[in-house]
Amino acid sequence: MNLYQDKINSELAQWKVAIDTPIQPKHRTIKRFQRRINRMIPCRVHALITKAIKETTRAALFGAEYTTPKRDFKLEIHNAEEMIHETIWFYASSAAAQGAFTGLGGIFSSIADFPLWLSIKMKMLFEIAGHYGFDTRDFKERLFILHVFQLAFANPTRRAKIYHVIEHWDEQSASLPNDIHSFDWKKFQMEYRDDVDLIKIFQLIPGIGAVVGACINHKLTYRLGKTAMNAYRLRIMNEQGLAIAN
Repeated sequence: MNLYQDKINSELAQWKVAIDTPIQPKHRTIKRFQRRINRMIPCRVHALITKAIKETTRAALFGAEYTTPKRDFKLEIHNAEEMIHETIWFYASSAAAQGAFTGLGGIFSSIADFPLWLSIKMKMLFEIAGHYGFDTRDFKERLFILHVFQLAFANPTRRAKIYHVIEHWDEQSASLPNDIHSFDWKKFQMEYRDDVDLIKIFQLIPGIGAVVGACINHKLTYRLGKTAMNAYRLRIMNEQGLAIAN
């Protein structure tokens, strides 16, 4: 078990380095190109996607189908993570299949991809939380899931701030709102779309959209799953008073 904790410690240290990596010049160039492309997409399409993100996320926070009650027993972390790796792969593969299907029809079917894919990602996060032994019936646990989601898709300038909240969750969660309407949904959906919009634009093209949808959905769902693993590892190690390598 100590060997596995050493492995986790090492991976958390590498993850922290990635979080702290400053914004690169190429990132600014990509964002300029993204803004140009976004101006070409009809406002109606932007509005539909934004609404879908907000409503699907809210449904995930309150939907009974997402909840995963806390186990009566606690798995050793290496056993839990065996199940979590399988969970991530299953949902990444499911997201790929869904992205390929919606990408076949071009712009209008691809609009449906956002809520469907978001539902898959949220369900995966809830299951990962359950495997680690956290009770997602607790509203604060759902807020933690939202912060994990934000961390996975935040721009480089925001990642360090969100990481700090996750790293000090016990203290930070006490100051978070109990009212879901107080959550900054505008910032949430803008950061999410800032990260995925550019690459998802190519999914709007009939034909190649299926290939793009499958590849991107798989890659980003897998990234989200790994982010969740490290976020929960960080939280568990802090709760247990275990030192994390720098």
